[in-house]
Amino acid sequence: MRNNLGAKTAFILAVLLVFVFGIFGIPHGLGGDALKNALTDRIHLGLDLRGGTHLVLQVMADEAIASDADSDAARIQADLAQHGITGATVVRPDPKRGDQLRISNVPLDKGSDVRSIVDGPGYSSTYDMSSSADGSYLLTMKPSVVQAKEKAILAQSIETIRRRVDVLGVAEPQIQEYGLGKNQILIELPGIDDPGHVRDVLQSTARLEIHPVLGGPYSTEADAQQFALSSGKPDAEVLLWTGETGRPDQWYVLERASVVSGTDFKQARTGQDVNGRPDVEFFLTRDAGDKFYAYTSANISKAMAIVLDNKIREVATIQSGIRDTGNITGGFTKEQAEDLSLTLSTGSLPASIHYLEERTVGPSLGADSIRAGVRASIIGLVAVMIFMLIYYRGAGINADLALLLNLIILLGFMGFTGSTLTLPGIAGVILTIGMGVDSNVLIFERIREELHLGKAPSAAVQQGFAHAWVTIIDTHVTTIVSAAILFLFGTGPVRGFAVTLTFGLLANLFTAVFVSRVIFESNLRRHKLGEALSI
Repeated sequence: MRNNLGAKTAFILAVLLVFVFGIFGIPHGLGGDALKNALTDRIHLGLDLRGGTHLVLQVMADEAIASDADSDAARIQADLAQHGITGATVVRPDPKRGDQLRISNVPLDKGSDVRSIVDGPGYSSTYDMSSSADGSYLLTMKPSVVQAKEKAILAQSIETIRRRVDVLGVAEPQIQEYGLGKNQILIELPGIDDPGHVRDVLQSTARLEIHPVLGGPYSTEADAQQFALSSGKPDAEVLLWTGETGRPDQWYVLERASVVSGTDFKQARTGQDVNGRPDVEFFLTRDAGDKFYAYTSANISKAMAIVLDNKIREVATIQSGIRDTGNITGGFTKEQAEDLSLTLSTGSLPASIHYLEERTVGPSLGADSIRAGVRASIIGLVAVMIFMLIYYRGAGINADLALLLNLIILLGFMGFTGSTLTLPGIAGVILTIGMGVDSNVLIFERIREELHLGKAPSAAVQQGFAHAWVTIIDTHVTTIVSAAILFLFGTGPVRGFAVTLTFGLLANLFTAVFVSRVIFESNLRRHKLGEALSI
């Protein structure tokens, strides 16, 4: 039992130094403020302690699916024309549903051609087709395709929002899928100085598209709607252009399918137009640039509209072929131009987002939580240490040293991994203290039983640790499994609690079983023959 005691002690001291370094790193000085700054640099504070904004967003995935269906409708319309099927129309029959298309006005002798087109490799994997008594065909997007699109839309939205937040310089943001609702995102932004501005940037979908203009401008929406009905274009839509200050609003009729859309934009930057007003210059990807050049070259002298978030920002007449760059004007303020440039550069959201929940935690409330949590931890730790000293006498010192090392290892873990400490995380620290005491109580009571059976102190210690080990492992493994479930399915502070608890339990296994035993061995080495063990 006493073999290699020096090596074990050196190992414990090395572990202690390593995790003290994990807590503080290399502080710039030894004063209280220097150590405090070093601690906060290594262990980050969560939203509930540092202050910030908590958001839950709903991604309107149906909009993006409907946009994909509109693009498919335009492609199918073109394929029908190539096969000589004139007069047929392809539209979404229900504006509220984005997963259906209807092909109407198909000549009776062209039904097989329509089926061959839809059953081809471009559409058969996406749509199921059924025919109606009136000779039309209904294309319904397959449920697996809808599910895959929703998943991709949510993932793209999370990544886009993360890039925007990174550009804004928000430290330690948490952006992830919100497990309590479908197509929802949880965002926690600790320590932000201007939540209103961040909210505006996140809320803007920056869904920039360029559409062909069919007619306009019209002074009223009714006039525009009348032209749309008589245009022979079933996919025509009416959108508003809000003119500059002092100019009236105007209505235009556009083709629903866009020439280029949000994912085609590669980069954007702010600049000034010929009148010195802020504008935004955009750049397209290579494939989008080629497609845009083909369209503009074939439609010289025709009008196109730049649409941002379902509102027309600019209507321009095509003078020549345009390949991969253009400018957006429209009475922007400098801040609006910078925000639009940012959102386009970081990627367009595939769908709009709605705010379901917004909660702000002030820095003062976070500071109060820190003081209350630290106070509770200290009071709990001191109370437990005093109890162990009174109830277990000399062995209580053993338990108290193990508890202190347990706390150091836990904080060192968090420092090395850059973990975020939340208020539930502080609760996890307190629970870890309780679990550490529980392990020591199991061991000490087992040692007492062995002593009551008349065994020598060294044999009682050895048997006490041997018999308590199985129970300690059982309790810790089951609790770690519970913490793992909380981490996998929880969000935000719940995950912080799970991480802190898991680290604390792993540290407790080391301190309660290994460190505590080494301390007992050290005491027994100095123990006189026949002397009772203080426990």
